[in-house]
Amino acid sequence: MTNFSELRVFLCMTPTSMNFSFDRLMGLAERTFNQDPLSGHLFLFVNRDRNRIKILFWDRDGFCIWYKRLEHGV
Repeated sequence: MTNFSELRVFLCMTPTSMNFSFDRLMGLAERTFNQDPLSGHLFLFVNRDRNRIKILFWDRDGFCIWYKRLEHGV
């Protein structure tokens, strides 16, 4: 189980292509934040219009990507 008291959230302010998948997002997390993607922290990436977000997360046995399209006014 994840210890949420030690969870950190990293937001990449540079627009990111939403075509990126696990490997590219892992590379961005390493280069942009100087962090280990296997740390269990959340790595957030947004597109140029800031209406789509991808969250990369390591969950003990593999990576998860959450992808959300934000509606107008949200």
